[in-house]
Amino acid sequence: MTLRQLEVFLAVAREKSFSLAAKKIHSSQPTLSEHISELESELGKQLFFRHGRRRVVTVTEAGRVFEQFAERAVSAVEGARQALADLDGLAHGSLLIGASTTPGLYVLPRIVAAFRTKYPGVDVKLQIANSQIIEGRVRERELDLGIVGGHAIRPGQECLAAGMLDELVLIVPPEHAWARRRDIAPESLADEPLLVREEGSATRSVTERALQGAGVKFRMAMELDHPEAIKQGVMAGLGVAFVSLFAVRGETATGRLRALRLRGVRIQRHFHVIHHEARRVTASARAFMEVLKQTALPQRDQSTSTR
Repeated sequence: MTLRQLEVFLAVAREKSFSLAAKKIHSSQPTLSEHISELESELGKQLFFRHGRRRVVTVTEAGRVFEQFAERAVSAVEGARQALADLDGLAHGSLLIGASTTPGLYVLPRIVAAFRTKYPGVDVKLQIANSQIIEGRVRERELDLGIVGGHAIRPGQECLAAGMLDELVLIVPPEHAWARRRDIAPESLADEPLLVREEGSATRSVTERALQGAGVKFRMAMELDHPEAIKQGVMAGLGVAFVSLFAVRGETATGRLRALRLRGVRIQRHFHVIHHEARRVTASARAFMEVLKQTALPQRDQSTSTR
């Protein structure tokens, strides 16, 4: 059997579809089918049940047993390649980072810039999506590192660092009745329409857990899938919202938004750096985490005021 056959097998097993797997690994569906047929012939076992014309599949019992060994084999080859690449030091290399929306938009750009200045030979790519999507890409071994907020470690993941502290604050437009306050009574929140992020967003899950844990009642008025949309909605008077202090430093400095807290309720989280536990942490990934540690703005410097 070949490494390519193993990669094809894992792609089909994860996507549960020949067509989706073909798109993911940039190949044709007939080629994937041929690889799987050859692999099944060599093993003498059926690895997938095919369903209908769309080639939707489920993994057989033999396929489930084989999958864990295929993952180890592919990981071993990836590790070997990375170990050989590390011999060149950081003069050359690549680094693929995935980040959830808040750190991806408001924290990482300057850290990536600092890293590229220090290591110009390393090709860095940054993908931004919500936390749920980034975690999925880490589990699928598509990323060297994932940076997400308010994260709980799941099977197949390892947390490498959890040093950046973030706080979520309540934002209102400058003409709002609360605009000149530093905090409000938690029970006041029930009277205001609350704008929230989409399902899968760490900002939303952290906010909901904190409010529910404190017994604070709230009324979700609208769901928006981007922090910039949330801020624009608040400025337009559609409601109030909880967002990261990192996300509103510009707007609060210029008076376009006001930030305040719920009295007695502090909503905080860490940005966690995660990777797949079976993947080798490359030299470029280790160097990036060191730059992140040195460059990340301490919480006390960016949250001295919520005005």
